[in-house]
Amino acid sequence: MTDSSDLWVFAYGSLLWSPGFEAEEAVRARLEGWRRGFCMWSLHYRGTEAAPGLVLALDEDGGAACEGLALRVSAGRREEVLEGLRSRELVSDAYQERWLPVVLRDGRKVTTVTYVVRRDHRQYACVDLDTQARTIAGARGLRGPNIDYLTSTAERLADLGIQDPGIEALLQRTRTMLA
Repeated sequence: MTDSSDLWVFAYGSLLWSPGFEAEEAVRARLEGWRRGFCMWSLHYRGTEAAPGLVLALDEDGGAACEGLALRVSAGRREEVLEGLRSRELVSDAYQERWLPVVLRDGRKVTTVTYVVRRDHRQYACVDLDTQARTIAGARGLRGPNIDYLTSTAERLADLGIQDPGIEALLQRTRTMLA
């Protein structure tokens, strides 16, 4: 059975600046119980098996919250967009597709398709700031240098007025290493 409702997608990393689809609506949103972090080894897009990069993922944390965007796609494009997201985000099985509630800036509550990290997967990364910066400074994958991913995310968050001290500190540390 096909769902005939609009699709909402929670964007917290590269989907913020390169969603791969046009949204009919984009609204600031807050997801409770999850934190954004560079906690997934990238073996494809921003690194390789031999030299992994790091990409953002949502890691479950009951006391945390993640600010991002909820992107709405009309019901008529729902299946097409989901298919594109799945082929992009589920390139390995390190991400798990979840349907999670978010609160939009205007107070509406919607359920979004959200990609979260699987802690039991070999691509789950729990490394310190220096290791993250060193990795990102040197990694490159099919979609280019890992530093470009970090920079694009930090810039888009700043454009949206979303403060993420962890991202800001990592960008500063990585740029220092590259200087």
